[in-house]
Amino acid sequence: MVLPFFNTDIPAGFPSPAQDYSEEEIDLAKVLQPNPTTFIIRVKGNSMELAHIPDGCMIVVDRAIRPVSGNIIVAVLDGEFTIKRLVRAGRNWVLHPENPLYKPIKIEEEADFQVWGVVTNIIISAK
Repeated sequence: MVLPFFNTDIPAGFPSPAQDYSEEEIDLAKVLQPNPTTFIIRVKGNSMELAHIPDGCMIVVDRAIRPVSGNIIVAVLDGEFTIKRLVRAGRNWVLHPENPLYKPIKIEEEADFQVWGVVTNIIISAK
């Protein structure tokens, strides 16, 4: 899908005839970089709100990216899906929420854990 792209800063609160600034088109497929290993999933919950991933938004996830410490990932932990920041803590891996109301989750050796992919984009729609 290709949409017009307005390459200008628009003040929030001051009306602007943005059509006058239309300079090019933007291809969402190029921006979101979809490939056969990419999928979109809707987020439920607020454990990642300080990472600008609010309840109800959609995230673009790439299964081909090898996760590293600091990435936000989609994982399955003991049969439950979760979205958290993956952090290396010494010899252990920890799933960190981005909300102080939630506690980090240490991935125990015996846990059934799998990374499904790395979050590459966040899609937030105005309600």
